[in-house]
Amino acid sequence: MVKRGRIIAFFLIVLALAGTIGTTITGITEDMKLGLDLQGGVEILYEVEALDESQEINTEVLEATVQSLRQRVDVLGVSEPNFNIEEPNRIRVQLAGIENEDEARELLSTSARLSFRDVEDNEYLDGSNIEEGSAKQDFDPNTNQPIVTVEFKSADSFGDATREILNNYKDQANHRIVIWMDYEKGDSFKEESKKADPKYISAPTFDEVLNHKNIMISGNFTVESAKQLADILNAGSLPVNLEEKYTTSVGAQFGLQAMDKTIFAGMLGVAFIFLFMLAYYRFPGFIAVVTLSLYIYLVLLVFELMNGVLTLPGIAALILGVGMAVDANIITYERMKEELREGKSVMAAFKAGNSNSLSTIFDANITTLIAATVLFIFGTSSVKGFATLLIVSVVLSFITAVFGARFFLSLWVKSRFLNKRPGWFGVKDADIKDISDKSEVEPTVFGRQFDFVKHRKKFFLASGVLVVLGTLFLSIFGLNLGIDFTSGSRVEINAGNTVSVEEVESHFAELEIEPEKIALSGNDNEIAVARFDSKLEKDTVATIKSHFNAAYGSDPNVSTVSPVVGKELAKNAMLAVLYASIGIIIYVTIRFEFYFALTAILALLHDAFFILALFSITQLEFDITIIAAILTIVGYSINDTIVTFDRIRENLKLKQRVRTFSELAAIVNKSLMQTLARSINTVLTVIVAAIMLYIFGATSITNFSFALVVGLIAGTYSSLFIAAQVWLVWRGRNIKERPIVYVKKKKNDGPQV
Repeated sequence: MVKRGRIIAFFLIVLALAGTIGTTITGITEDMKLGLDLQGGVEILYEVEALDESQEINTEVLEATVQSLRQRVDVLGVSEPNFNIEEPNRIRVQLAGIENEDEARELLSTSARLSFRDVEDNEYLDGSNIEEGSAKQDFDPNTNQPIVTVEFKSADSFGDATREILNNYKDQANHRIVIWMDYEKGDSFKEESKKADPKYISAPTFDEVLNHKNIMISGNFTVESAKQLADILNAGSLPVNLEEKYTTSVGAQFGLQAMDKTIFAGMLGVAFIFLFMLAYYRFPGFIAVVTLSLYIYLVLLVFELMNGVLTLPGIAALILGVGMAVDANIITYERMKEELREGKSVMAAFKAGNSNSLSTIFDANITTLIAATVLFIFGTSSVKGFATLLIVSVVLSFITAVFGARFFLSLWVKSRFLNKRPGWFGVKDADIKDISDKSEVEPTVFGRQFDFVKHRKKFFLASGVLVVLGTLFLSIFGLNLGIDFTSGSRVEINAGNTVSVEEVESHFAELEIEPEKIALSGNDNEIAVARFDSKLEKDTVATIKSHFNAAYGSDPNVSTVSPVVGKELAKNAMLAVLYASIGIIIYVTIRFEFYFALTAILALLHDAFFILALFSITQLEFDITIIAAILTIVGYSINDTIVTFDRIRENLKLKQRVRTFSELAAIVNKSLMQTLARSINTVLTVIVAAIMLYIFGATSITNFSFALVVGLIAGTYSSLFIAAQVWLVWRGRNIKERPIVYVKKKKNDGPQV
């Protein structure tokens, strides 16, 4: 008898969720903070340097510097600036949506130490003598030229300074008070006065003692530059010196196009996953679509509540998260289909499928979390955003797939509506074994059986040949390392239409700047990327931006990395892969055994190597986001491998005693066949999402997407044909001397060798 109450409850819950999502999703997305690569802006990494030998750079000094920088940013009108202190002596500043990058960089880095000196550079007054917040832009009453006015705390202090200068110098030409900004030892008024563009602000003359609180600072000001100087003076001087070590800027048009393209690519990827689940798994696939929709909503909600910043790699992490979240559903549904083919009832298949898949899903998610956590610790900026969203995605995918999907499906199963309807699970009546038949159902894929173990030497040989070829390419051609690792500058120009290398070269020739290399990208070669081995100065960057904005109507993206930061990024990248591998070895050893852990690490190194080899062959630019892709693949590869290992362990328990190599080989091959459909289906969903990102996504994550596609293919190959086979060879060598014996315990089954 069908219990309709449960079915009605299902539809009511789904309708309630749909209503909640439909009415709140717009608000969540509108409140979401967007990163620089989505709305444009500038990111600068400053190294904090002491003003003199007596000053110590400690936490208090860094926090005081951040407060000063925050006051300066307030005058720019940036709604949500982001400041991060990075030990021991660095501050990372992110200004999203900034309109005038040149003004921002000048405003932030200027120490703003105002000093009043004579022509011999002797100091009389400094910024501490000025009333706080008194500086403002005004106009000279005589010439109507823009000026800056400031108010002294005491009229006597300025009067005493002018009186002393009049007494010290008899020559009227030396009756000047030279107003300096950020005077440095060695600067000279006499030398600077000979230049067309001196470093000091102005040097007005006077012929009498000036007992005034209010003074005018004149110079070759525009209204904008006078206002900027007033803002700097009101913000106060910095307690330290700041030196730029890393900068990257993204034009607003670049960010908007990148977001639109990547969201479109994501929608295509998610749509394919939904359609695939419906077509292959039928009714459970519909349940998966419901829970995956809930999963996407929860990821965005939690990320917004965390005040997270959404970046291009973050969107990629969300899309990949959908593909990886569906893996938990696939694992469960494949186990249910196995049970149904064995002749079990829908209720029994549901219970057995959920019970048998739980530990597999748990182990697979934990290893991905290890890789994502390491990436968060060692990543910077947008890579941290990617890692954060990946961690959130993994946790929520476990909750929605394990609890959400099971709850929804249980309502239907317990209603008994699905009894005698195996077709709703994608199982044909002809494939179901008669319950009186006690023979074991041999696993098949596409109606066929494959003997993977028999051909293991061929797989080893194929991988060996590919490794040798990859090593040759890496040793001869190396990697086309981006400025993240080599230092220098990178200028990305969006011409809007097809552009040639010669055309871009001619533009740089007009500026008398010569790039080391120019490459074209985009669907129609509309984007040109110029590389410089040296770090471009701020004035040069401003000139480049102005020129190409006039030529093509949008600011180019400009990134600069100092040699010190480049070396640190390379070091952190290697440490990230190393620590992720160590963490996974420890976990897999605890959960399985050391042989399993060793072969799992061998498989993931195999996958990471092929990404490096393909980048060497194609000479695509290898930047810091590729490390994020590699660590994502590390997590996925281990995920895939553990699913197979978990089935091997389960079959060993069923066998209880394995004494010969042939028995062990049969168990390994059976396990591979049982997990083959799951492996193919999972990689198909994830890889299509990655391919959509590669084809339709923003050009800035094209190489990132390429690395994911290569890694996903390599990860599936290594899980099926390398990891399990290597474990078989290693463990099978001494199987006669050390047979595998499982003895049932009261609570858990444990291996006893």
